[in-house]
Amino acid sequence: MTDQPNLPQKPVALRVVPQPADANVHGDVFGGWIMAQVDIAGSIPASRRANGRVATVAVNSFLFKHPVFVGDLLSFYADIVKTGNTSVTVSVEVWAQRMSLAEEVVKVTEAMLTYVATDRDHRPRVLPSLD
Repeated sequence: MTDQPNLPQKPVALRVVPQPADANVHGDVFGGWIMAQVDIAGSIPASRRANGRVATVAVNSFLFKHPVFVGDLLSFYADIVKTGNTSVTVSVEVWAQRMSLAEEVVKVTEAMLTYVATDRDHRPRVLPSLD
């Protein structure tokens, strides 16, 4: 690649390649499918911080910047931006490596989600201390 994009300087939470079942007849991936993958990616650092079960309580923002196509290699970068008493807010960026002859990497989606730590009965619980 000649022009290296400014990829996030954080670990990849999830990588996936959308398949034909994830798209319309023209090969454009459904936004709802992307949203589900973002939720999975965001839950990874949230559940690590909560040391257990979390539930999505809010999608604070969600922006589709570019289309996603069947065959793109999607990398989901997720990191915690805020914690509360029971909640964890996570920023997720999605980058697509286009699988064409000319290698292209583009940021396709960015989102902010909030998760709440829950107990066995699915009620909110306090996050464990970091000590």
